Amino acid sequence: MLRHKQDKANPKRYELLGHGEERYDSDGLNSLHYRLLDLIKKPLYTWIHTEIAPDPVQDLPNRPKMTKKADPYGFAKDFLAGGISAAVSKTAVAPIERVKLLLQVQAASKQIAVDQQYKGIVDCFVRIPKEQGIGAFWRGNLANVIRYFPTQALNFAFKDVYKQVFLGGVDKNTQFWRYFLGNLGSGGAAGATSLCFVYPLDFARTRLGADVGRGPGQREYNGLLDCLKKTVKSDGIIGLYRGFNVSVQGIIIYRAAYFGCFDTAKGMLPDPKNTSIFVSWAIAQVVTTASGIISYPFDTVRRRMMMQSGRAKADIMYKNTLDCWVKIGKQEGSGAFFKGAFSNVLRGTGGALVLVFYDEVKALLG
Repeated sequence: MLRHKQDKANPKRYELLGHGEERYDSDGLNSLHYRLLDLIKKPLYTWIHTEIAPDPVQDLPNRPKMTKKADPYGFAKDFLAGGISAAVSKTAVAPIERVKLLLQVQAASKQIAVDQQYKGIVDCFVRIPKEQGIGAFWRGNLANVIRYFPTQALNFAFKDVYKQVFLGGVDKNTQFWRYFLGNLGSGGAAGATSLCFVYPLDFARTRLGADVGRGPGQREYNGLLDCLKKTVKSDGIIGLYRGFNVSVQGIIIYRAAYFGCFDTAKGMLPDPKNTSIFVSWAIAQVVTTASGIISYPFDTVRRRMMMQSGRAKADIMYKNTLDCWVKIGKQEGSGAFFKGAFSNVLRGTGGALVLVFYDEVKALLG
């Protein structure tokens, strides 16, 4: 998504000041980040618009085509830069991510007795280094970093295919509901496709993050491979995909909330086409955060379902996804669906870090 400045002296002339990046994380959820170009000191490029269109920037299909030769080296460089920046940012916010996971799944953990459960974010941050060591904040982070690469590769491979299937020939200005439903369909399909491949890594990340044992003898798993091997041995391949269905549902709900909130916010602006890029960035952050909170209960349920793998039949807490929804609501109250949600808001800084490090790494790679 491109942001522009119109030349008042020549209305057909536009300067690109920055652009928004819609990035998919490994859960299939997307977030929109606006990047300023050198604090708007220089434009990305300038073009003279020669077509009649409501808005040549917002209405991307009508924007003049800019052809670019395929550049395998450039793609590899971007891919590597994105991976390095993601690894740095994910590692930076890993302690927040682990706190979030523990608050979400502690009620379904065999290792955490009821009277030993964490009371909140602060209590969790204080007790983890005391009880498990400072390094415990990064449990499961390796799986989280590794899964970035297949997720981005799959998104690159499938995003245009699904957009063509669900949105081909759809005009978002005159066919809003078809465009809206098409976005849900393409997002759900792309997310489900990516999850088919990376879900075991997400499963391992969750189980390693939920492991509160201090030493090797107390830990449930000794690492990523040990987690995957033990789960397959006890539950089969299906054990690595607990909560898969509700994950896809969560992606669709997220996208519905995202586009609904974004369009509502744009509609409240007096002049959406000439909105300050700072205002656009703020709206993007608010919309992303609100959408994440709305879809958060689905994330809680899917992670609770992940905690069922490896249990004996007598110890199974939830018969299925529906039973999980019902029992959490009845036994713990509706607030349980949102445990750790605030830490998820804090984790959003990781998205900004990705963009900052991405530019720096690309510069270093030349």
